[in-house]
Amino acid sequence: MIAPATKKLFRCAIYTRKSTEHNLDLEFNSLHAQREACEAYIKSQAHEGWRLIRDHFDDGAVSGASLERPALRQLLDEVRAGHIDTIVVYKVDRLTRSLGDFAKLVELFDQHQVSFVSVTQSFNTTSSMGRLTLNVLLSFAQFEREVIGERVRDKIAASKKKGLWVGGPVPLGYRSVDKKLVIVPQEAQTVRLIFRRYLDLGSVRSLMQDLDWKGIRTKQQVLTNGRTRGGGRFGVGALAHLLGNRFYIGEVRYGGQIYRGEHEPIISPKLFEAVQAKLAAGAAERMLRLKGSPAILIGRIYDDRGNRMTPSHTNKHGVRYRYYVSHALMQKRTAEAGRIARVSAPDIETMVVKAVRERLGKTIKDAGNGNVLIPDDDRELIEHCLDRVTIKPDVIEICGVVSATTMTGQAADQPINQAGKQKTRPKINTRRKRPTPFQINLPWTAPTFVAHKGIQYDPSSSSAMKPDARDAMLTAIGKARHWIDDLVEGEAASFKAIATREGKVERHIRFLAPLAFLSPRIVTAIIDGTVSTDLTITELAKALPYSWSEQERQIGLSNYVVSSETRDR
Repeated sequence: MIAPATKKLFRCAIYTRKSTEHNLDLEFNSLHAQREACEAYIKSQAHEGWRLIRDHFDDGAVSGASLERPALRQLLDEVRAGHIDTIVVYKVDRLTRSLGDFAKLVELFDQHQVSFVSVTQSFNTTSSMGRLTLNVLLSFAQFEREVIGERVRDKIAASKKKGLWVGGPVPLGYRSVDKKLVIVPQEAQTVRLIFRRYLDLGSVRSLMQDLDWKGIRTKQQVLTNGRTRGGGRFGVGALAHLLGNRFYIGEVRYGGQIYRGEHEPIISPKLFEAVQAKLAAGAAERMLRLKGSPAILIGRIYDDRGNRMTPSHTNKHGVRYRYYVSHALMQKRTAEAGRIARVSAPDIETMVVKAVRERLGKTIKDAGNGNVLIPDDDRELIEHCLDRVTIKPDVIEICGVVSATTMTGQAADQPINQAGKQKTRPKINTRRKRPTPFQINLPWTAPTFVAHKGIQYDPSSSSAMKPDARDAMLTAIGKARHWIDDLVEGEAASFKAIATREGKVERHIRFLAPLAFLSPRIVTAIIDGTVSTDLTITELAKALPYSWSEQERQIGLSNYVVSSETRDR
């Protein structure tokens, strides 16, 4: 007697999605309706062996424009693990609205022998006709998504032309009331102060330091999920954006055009234009300075956490010592800095240039082109052939190309002057259309940071100031300067008034106030962390001499190195 064949069971998973949050809080929403329809369909196929798995894969308030969706990623992980045989959706566009994404999904489903079913659209993905039908449906779904996108962009453009605020982060100085922006007086004063202080200081970096000392922080906002954003120190980029934002003079920029906004301005056009003129002059001066800088790796060197490294230097007995320092370290974001936050500029530049020249020489030799010359000028070599240098504890990662600007050698009929040299510079060979990329991993041992000969600074050593102690000392100095400014500008009548405002005793305010007159070299030494750990706020403020040189002598500043770039800040 032949036993009856057992029917294969198909493990079915239901995927649901809704693009917006609208009505998601209802007891029965769109996700429930989709799942109910899919469950009914699976029950109707029970005779074929279809069985629903218990897991739910629901994406609420998630767009179908990409595959980066939490529930979908979980579903695909189950597919790869072989736990699913059939995926059931209410409509095809619930899974994706992109033909390209759908092709990736179908390829994945085919690899793991998973079928795909749409409850309201009858087709079979295992046949060519079913695939054609599905592609047609997805073409319309993608068309619908693109039309919706165009409609939204057109609406935003029309609103911007009318000067309306269409959402997004609320600028400092304003708050949203009934989808309109109104001025917050206290924040508006901060904005005016930022613009005026920039005109006084003339440097965004100096402005950042000044605001930090005054305790002025970025706008703090509460997100829809209850979390807060902002409330931290101003960065150089944030300040540069704020100073160039025409929103503060009542204008709206969109698509390269400027329109009159419906919101009230915070600053006058005259003040804004004065700031823009100084910003433009500073940008031009900075470009000239960078072009004349001896730091040939500027703009191309990064630490191992992706922070750009900036050239800096220190002077000792008339000798300048150069190095590169991580932006994160310079902006007091020590926790975000890479493992190698400072390196000696000449050492790194020498190693990188040598490695690039050797690589280019090998490439040219392998190509059998003896007429090609490598540029003699190191800066020109770096500009044409180097993309990025990443400093890691055990390796220097160099990425570059053999570019179209590799110079050709002297032609046989080129005129020669009396000294035997060419009258004209070598011409640039523009025949190579596709640069050849290369990568060099240059092994090295990360040295302890050497600011100058004979003086070493190791951030992890016990003789270097710890970040917490340094921050506490700089905070005390910043408060003292703020208090003295309040007295000078008439914002506070006396130390007693400041003590009442700060919730401190007057003796505490009078004790710390002299820190406002601390030598700039001492302040920068504290910022660099090169003062002794024995130095405390109490010892610093106690019997502070008026003479800066005497202050520096008392704490032994001559034994430490102070970065002149930090001093300028």
